[in-house]
Order: sequence, then C-alpha cells, then structure tokens
Amino acid sequence: MNFEDIHQQLADHALKTVDAASVTAMSYFRQLLEIETKGDESPVTVADKNVEAQIRAALTSAYPDFGILGEEFGSEQMDAETFWVVDPIDGTRSFISGMPLFGMLLGLVDKGKPVLGVVAMPALDEVYIGQAGVGADLNGVPIVASSQTDLDQATLFINEGEKLAATHPDIFAKLCASGKTRRLSYDCYPHALLAAGHIDAVVDYDLQPYDYLPVVALIEAAGGLMTDWQGNPLSLESDGRVLSAATPELLEQLIELVNPA
Repeated sequence: MNFEDIHQQLADHALKTVDAASVTAMSYFRQLLEIETKGDESPVTVADKNVEAQIRAALTSAYPDFGILGEEFGSEQMDAETFWVVDPIDGTRSFISGMPLFGMLLGLVDKGKPVLGVVAMPALDEVYIGQAGVGADLNGVPIVASSQTDLDQATLFINEGEKLAATHPDIFAKLCASGKTRRLSYDCYPHALLAAGHIDAVVDYDLQPYDYLPVVALIEAAGGLMTDWQGNPLSLESDGRVLSAATPELLEQLIELVNPA
C-alpha cells in the first residue's frame, strides 16, 4: 500500500468509524454495567467488547487486506505490511466510574511506522487526528505541540503514578519534583493535550501496543516526539514505558531523568 496516495481516504474512513463507535460507547456511559476482570486484573465491560467489534467490522469490510490488532479480540493478519490498531475504550476504569476522560484509539501502521492516529474523547466531543506528512487537528482545527525546551519550565503529566511509585520509587520522586507544573494522570488524554500544545511532557508506564501506537502518529504529526524510555521508536516489541515530549530538548531531559546513572 502507498499510504501517501490514499491517506485522505483512510483518514476519512477512520474518522467515520470512530464517530459511529463513539455513539455506541456513549450509550453505555454512566449506565449500570456488569464488570469482568481480565487475566491482568484490568476491568472489561460489554461496552469495550461491543465497541471494538463495531470498529473491527467497519475496518475489515473496507480494507480486508489490512491486519488488525485490538485490545479485546486480539490480532488478525498481522503478517500484512499494513495493520490497524484499536483500543475501544482507553481508560475503562474512568469509563466505569463515570469519569469523562476515557478515550477511543484508532491507529494505522504501515511498513512498521505509525502513519495515522485518532484519539477520540467521546464524552468531551473531541476528536484528534494526526497523519504522517499532513499534520494534526482537533475537530478540524490544526494543532501543534508547544515549543518548550526547558523541563524546569514545562508542564509535566505523570501517568500511572501508583505503579511508578511501587516499582520505581526513586524515579517517581524525581518526576514529582520536576517541571514547573505537574499533574498525576491516566490514559491517552494527556498525550492528546500535548499534541494540542497545552502541556509539554508526559511520562507513561506499563502500556500495551494498542495504548501507544495510535498516539504516536498524532503526536509526531503535531510536531512532538513519542519514544520509549531510552529514546527508541515505539513498536509492537516496545516494553510499555513511554515518553512524550513537545521538543527534542525536552525528550533528552526526560530520558536522562528516567534513566538514572
């Protein structure tokens, strides 16, 4: 597939798919749902499963030769050079507790590189999209990452703080003393806010490919960077420790901070 030749077609279909799936997600939001627990102790509901099934059906009917990787139903045709990545409800704990900061992630990876990423926030009526070589926008309005280069002056969000505190207490303590403004947070929304220029850096932990691959294309299209903790490009094989930064200078400082000598 030549992504450059059909990128607008793919982007339009991704947005149409997410818009329809967001309606389904919202039909379950703040309703009484039965909650199951998966093997990794994370929660899942009928909303997660039905939304992903809807997204997968829309994607595979339009692009049957593409592979697909989703949180709830696994992978298909992953030997294809182009595959979709789906997280139907990113932040199920937020979703089931009535918090409107859950997201919906849809990405496209071509020849190993994330080239299209959608981060939808159904309860906020916000849809972020980034395309390699095209740019990023929020609800059709162009967005760009900030130009902040100094971590001491940056707004820093720390995702999965309790996990970091339990497994890397020294790094967590350093993070809590870094930046001009810092917030403890979860899930995809901080990364989307970075793409839109509202915050400057995000440190994340214990993610899966469906959590980060759709977001990479958005942040890069907005002019930012998203890597693992060593500064390497993110892939299916990444270990789930993720950094997002508005500028290369910020990324370098984050890498130094989370990799103590």
